[in-house]
Amino acid sequence: MNKDGNCIFCKIVDGIIPCIKVYENAKILAFMDINPLSPGHTLVIPKEHAENIFDISPEDYALISGIAARIASAINKSLKPDGVNIMQLNGKAANQVVPHLHMHVTPRWFGDGLTISAWEPKPGTMESVKENAELIKAHLQF
Repeated sequence: MNKDGNCIFCKIVDGIIPCIKVYENAKILAFMDINPLSPGHTLVIPKEHAENIFDISPEDYALISGIAARIASAINKSLKPDGVNIMQLNGKAANQVVPHLHMHVTPRWFGDGLTISAWEPKPGTMESVKENAELIKAHLQF
């Protein structure tokens, strides 16, 4: 299994750093965030080291996404939040702090003060939107 000896999440997977586990199987670990954005904030990670979405297979990413959805459902039933954010950040410019792919499952309540999903949409033109779509499609591989 691919591991990074300097990675805090790899150390959690190996049991070197303790965590409060929510779910575990052969490929995935879900645990409580030690610095939660809200009560119930859970992280879902691959056990094998992958820095971000560009380093993991679509199949393994789908497994992680599926577990995140199940955890979101359990959070919804147990903690009864007003909503749930599921986020996965890639690279420093996207605010990825730990360079090991992870999904945040973060319960949200009205008035909780979090602004993690607040942004100001910027108007685009059909021409620029179409141009970007064409650039993306030219590099899309299945």
